[in-house]
Amino acid sequence: MKSTHYRGTKEEVKALSAFVKLTRASEAISTRVHQHLGEAGLTVSQFGVLEAIYHIGPLSQAELAKKILKSTGNITMVIDNLERRGLVKRERKEGDRRYYAVTLTPAGQKLISGIFPRHAGKIVESMNVLTKAEQEKLGQLCRKLGLVEEEAGTPR
Repeated sequence: MKSTHYRGTKEEVKALSAFVKLTRASEAISTRVHQHLGEAGLTVSQFGVLEAIYHIGPLSQAELAKKILKSTGNITMVIDNLERRGLVKRERKEGDRRYYAVTLTPAGQKLISGIFPRHAGKIVESMNVLTKAEQEKLGQLCRKLGLVEEEAGTPR
């Protein structure tokens, strides 16, 4: 079934149809997976920052922006809000006064460690409509699409 009403070339219609399906699927899964974040008073971006630091460790604002695909201006606001809530703190790197590492506070650690298992469970639940092989193939295809954009230097 076509997911676009655009009447262009076959190549355009096929690409637009695939794009619409990818976008709709992504939005539907994202909505289901992120629903519980509101209960914790977190936005998706705030959760992304906490999750990245939780799994990777302290990161600079620029590293966080790249990790969660946000602009450096937007990430500053996200971190400011998390810092106001006492969930993260900025620590100056010794030897480089321009570099700040964003780290979890004990309250941030407690929050993210408490909600991440539920988050992971929701992802597993959503993705289990696909077989393991289909999940693997989907991951490969998404990576291929993402790398094309990254190599092209597409601005975010």
